[in-house]
Amino acid sequence: MPQGSSQAPHRVAVIVDAGTNPFEVGVATELFGLPRPELGRTGPLYTVTLCTPTPEVRMNHGFFTMSGLPGLAAVDAADTLVVPGRPDNVVPRGPEVLAAIRRTHARGARVVGFCTGTFALAEAGLLDGRRATTHWMWADTFRALHPDVLLEPDVLFVDEGDVLTASGSAAALDLGLHIWRRDHGAELANAVSRRLVFAAHRDGGQRQFVERPVPDVPDASLGPLLAWAQERLGEPLTVADLAARAAVSPATLHRRFRVQLGTTPLAWLTGERVALACRLIERGEERLDVVAARSGLGTAANLRARLRRETGLSPSAYRRRFGPEPARRPATPDVVTS
Repeated sequence: MPQGSSQAPHRVAVIVDAGTNPFEVGVATELFGLPRPELGRTGPLYTVTLCTPTPEVRMNHGFFTMSGLPGLAAVDAADTLVVPGRPDNVVPRGPEVLAAIRRTHARGARVVGFCTGTFALAEAGLLDGRRATTHWMWADTFRALHPDVLLEPDVLFVDEGDVLTASGSAAALDLGLHIWRRDHGAELANAVSRRLVFAAHRDGGQRQFVERPVPDVPDASLGPLLAWAQERLGEPLTVADLAARAAVSPATLHRRFRVQLGTTPLAWLTGERVALACRLIERGEERLDVVAARSGLGTAANLRARLRRETGLSPSAYRRRFGPEPARRPATPDVVTS
């Protein structure tokens, strides 16, 4: 749904099953169900409906019970279905839950598994021969139960187009923001992440398990370095430049990125540059060479390749989908201006 669209809100349904983890239900409602006045829009972009297979559902560890919610027939009106995790993954989901997941996918809606909700998607047969992820603690169990799924146990999330899976409860936030970016572009996704005080962009390929030990020295945090680099993305920054700024060797910087962010300095830098390029296109910049230069991606050819890898769209398609209304026009080829 483009930014300026007057279409009805995208409808999200969340299945709340017996034993469901409350945190992941909260992630779905926080990301897609709450008003977003910071976006300056007149109406919501998403609506959320929680639905249950039984009149009362006892949540994980019995912290509370949910009642009075719609039944699973509510999934039939959803554009996206979210299935949160639960701890008893070796116990199959009820047939009515699996049927709801199957028919939602069969009619072309998007299906999302948060954390061990991936087990339910696999039980429903949506993941055979496809990539998926789940919490690293359950990886061996998942493989034993669902050997036909191409499990990627060391990533934050996997986007297979119509089926998306997040590795853990916190990674559900990463996947949710990824969905915001996919649906509405980087600018709105960044606004939502700022409201959440959460990292605006962590690539799905980053590691699940990120060690955060007490630093050996007080200035070991990467925060100042990241802020410094984000202000200079258009400059020819290299990993060696980042290491020099941090006054460490490139090898030490690489280790710190792996420990604190779960990625490499180069991957982080590239991701930030692509995110900046997206924002520039969304704000109306049409000259690809200017976008490439200001974002630090160098050439229009590299911009095209990186943008397609990150978003699945060419720059012109991204502009048509997320650019400002006056800039939208019939499709034209991407042209490098001189």
